[in-house]
Amino acid sequence: MDGTIRNATTEDADLIVDLIAELAEYEKLSHEAVATPESILEHIFGDNPAAHVLIIETPEGEAAGMSLWFRTFSTFLGQPGIWLEDLFVRPQFRARGYGRAMLDELRAVTDGRVEWMVLDWNGPSIEFYRSLGAAPVEGWTRYRWV
Repeated sequence: MDGTIRNATTEDADLIVDLIAELAEYEKLSHEAVATPESILEHIFGDNPAAHVLIIETPEGEAAGMSLWFRTFSTFLGQPGIWLEDLFVRPQFRARGYGRAMLDELRAVTDGRVEWMVLDWNGPSIEFYRSLGAAPVEGWTRYRWV
């Protein structure tokens, strides 16, 4: 992997929103993507951050992708873990090891679980995750209360 991973800063708020929009378009969920630079500044960089963002850049300094994550806690294991809310590498930068590098970075942050979801139709991502040794969690159904 020839890129650099760094923690996002407040100066990245517009970039993060752009990456979210690109991810939403890829996932056919653009109608759900309403994040703004202001909401990112408040909830990622404010007094009580809800999540963290890693930015991966090419050697030339171009943003190739991001991962947005937050800490979790497993009551059964009695230890913290990580929930990976989004991992996105721009299409022109895929197959360069950037996704794996961001996952490795997150793996190094915790000895606990690193968990995420993937859309059922997203075959390339499912294949990528399986190549890492990750597998779906059988017997669980996701709920949402809005």
